[in-house]
Amino acid sequence: MMKARVIYNPTSGKELLKKNLPDILTILEDAGYEASAYATTPEPDSAEKEARRAALAGFDLVIAAGGDGTINQVINGIAPLEKRPKIAIIPGGTTNDYARALKIPRTDVIEAAKVIAKNQTLKIDIGKADTQYFINIGAGGYLTELTYEVPSQLKSVFGYLAYLVKGAEMLPRVKPINMKLKYDDGEYDGKASMFFLGLTNSIGGFETIAPDAQLDDGKFSLIVVKTANIIEILALIVLLLNGGKHVNDPNILYTKTSKLYAEALDDDVRMMINLDGEYGGDAPMTFEVLPQHIEFFVNLDEISEDAIAGDEEILEVSEAFVKEVEGLTGEDLDGDGKIS
Repeated sequence: MMKARVIYNPTSGKELLKKNLPDILTILEDAGYEASAYATTPEPDSAEKEARRAALAGFDLVIAAGGDGTINQVINGIAPLEKRPKIAIIPGGTTNDYARALKIPRTDVIEAAKVIAKNQTLKIDIGKADTQYFINIGAGGYLTELTYEVPSQLKSVFGYLAYLVKGAEMLPRVKPINMKLKYDDGEYDGKASMFFLGLTNSIGGFETIAPDAQLDDGKFSLIVVKTANIIEILALIVLLLNGGKHVNDPNILYTKTSKLYAEALDDDVRMMINLDGEYGGDAPMTFEVLPQHIEFFVNLDEISEDAIAGDEEILEVSEAFVKEVEGLTGEDLDGDGKIS
């Protein structure tokens, strides 16, 4: 019998994972696994250490049950190994970006566990940033600092509303950074408020930031936001919400690349790097794609090569975000106060 280890965050998602753990283990047993569980602890990198231990112990499947942070830790535990178990996700966090990309149910942990029983898998790219690994985003610049400034308690209680409030507060403070970015087809030397590497089309709850991203093509979607002007950034948000049209704007550099070198050109400027929503160190840093590095259980019936429109919930929050910042700037982005 194959062995499965559930690594779960007992406090994630209003403790739904903890409450439903017996049913999750039953689903795994019925799918042919000898299943056991490990609850993460406040100890640093608890999930990462357990994932590595389970992999070295010969487990066939490791299930990351929790938010994007738990998933990132599990990936960092097994990615450096030569022999890697399959990975499954049972989401229990706030945004659950990676679960969204794999079309895993995000509001029902039992239905998410049932995806494993469908036995549909896909070998998927992950990213490496110096010695760390990430599964969804790598980014740097002032615009990325929003993630750090939203307290984790607010993320848990208010979800996207926390980002709305903090984002509206931060935008007037956004400054450009003079940066050097070397990628497959060229080099960017100049000022930008953010560079962004995406491995999926689901980022921060939006599915149009990197509209043509694919899970297994061996490429990052690189986005460089050249402007730090509030009105221009808000105009880019409007284009993003209208089907990902921001990628054609002259204030955006958008390309595909298998690697990236990033550094701040001014000695007195610090450029913090964001990996899957958490602080990952400072530039200079080198990023590379590890093609089809990990085999994930996915809801293959629901995955399409084309981007799928985002949730109504996300659209409502996005509209509220724009209106909030319009109030701060006194500017009407499209002349009628509405997203067209």
